[in-house]
Amino acid sequence: MITSDDETRARAHARDAQVGLPARRAAVELLAAVLQKRQPLDDILGRSLDRGSMGDLPQRDRALTRAIVAASLRRKGQLDRVLGTFLERGMPDKSGTLYPILLSAAAQLIFLKTPPHAAIDLAVTLAQYDPKAARFSKLVNAVLRRVASEGEAIAAGLDAARVNTPDWLWSRWVSYWDETRAHAIAASHLVEPPLDLTVKSEPELWAERLSGRVLPTGSVRLLLKGRIEALPGYDEGAWWVQDVAASLPARLLGDVAGTRVADLCAAPGGKTAQLALGGASVVAVDTSKTRLGLLAKNLERLGLEAEPVVADAATWQPEERFDAVLLDAPCSSTGTIRRHPDIPYLKSPKDIEALAALQTRLLDNAASLLKPGGRLVYSTCSLEPEEGEAQVAALLVRNEALRLDAIAPDELYGQAEWIEPSGCLRTFPYELRLDGPDWSGMDGFFAARLVRAG
Repeated sequence: MITSDDETRARAHARDAQVGLPARRAAVELLAAVLQKRQPLDDILGRSLDRGSMGDLPQRDRALTRAIVAASLRRKGQLDRVLGTFLERGMPDKSGTLYPILLSAAAQLIFLKTPPHAAIDLAVTLAQYDPKAARFSKLVNAVLRRVASEGEAIAAGLDAARVNTPDWLWSRWVSYWDETRAHAIAASHLVEPPLDLTVKSEPELWAERLSGRVLPTGSVRLLLKGRIEALPGYDEGAWWVQDVAASLPARLLGDVAGTRVADLCAAPGGKTAQLALGGASVVAVDTSKTRLGLLAKNLERLGLEAEPVVADAATWQPEERFDAVLLDAPCSSTGTIRRHPDIPYLKSPKDIEALAALQTRLLDNAASLLKPGGRLVYSTCSLEPEEGEAQVAALLVRNEALRLDAIAPDELYGQAEWIEPSGCLRTFPYELRLDGPDWSGMDGFFAARLVRAG
């Protein structure tokens, strides 16, 4: 006999099963775009917010979507092992969005601690929406029930840092940096990074207002909850978002007041803003008119000025040479995986090879833009030596007019461990340890400073 209590519970269960469905559908769409279509997460996230499935979501559901996607990508290796345990015949072919549905649901069950009935029922519903995945809806239910009961123990028994790092990256890092350092790099990618701000002035004041802390470099770090645009100081242009490591290359140019500086590959403009704030006359060069438009909007909010130029920085030849050039070159971005967990699944060794060839062309042209005695800072947010140390070594062989200008510890606020024996800057994601992993870390960066003969 069905009682009124049974009916009430059934209605509540049905209602709960649909709460959060749009957020989970958006997460599946984003994961499918990254993992099946190899599209950068930031790009598709922007489109989804503007005119896609996230556009009409309330802030709470947007946060849920982001959390599901981040956990699915950060923990993909563990999740794949868990799912593989229960998919006796492997992932079916021609199954549409079945894989991102299972991946995102497993992430909710194991790492986000979502109630099993909600994660499983919504995953089955999502499968039924996709004609190619619908015929596997019973499989979704069966696999996820086992994930709910056994998955956490399986995941906990794995070396998370190792299994969540694709083999191609792991082997490179072990070869270049040794296994201990490779493990530390990979472990740092499992933690959501804090938010770093470069402030125009009074970092102690802004740290207090934002419930953050001042880093040794003068950046302000905080644990973000909510929208960046809603933080105090955003509208009045008191600060901009910039990882502490990304703030270092511009500072290596020293006192730029009254000098003429070219910022190559400048968008979105964090380094341009630093140089302008320091009193330089900045020419910001980028190939993308759209990205330069965003740079201009950022500078307007900050009350800073620069001259934007739409051009290919590998061939651009202005009439007048520069006192200094900053080249933060396009790269594999493997030093920013903690912020961009899609990178390991979008990049490959072939991409690094192609990017290294581009960096070579950019460096040669950047050096030609210097006045005699001018300074060139070259940087990448990559952990790969082909995009850092090897580039600079090859440049010095090709161009005898350049010499390496070693960086001193006092230029990096006493952080001597960030300086290589050669005098170049090299940071790793596991560095800058503070109170617990949530407050710790920085992007992996390389930078070198060179001077042209007078």
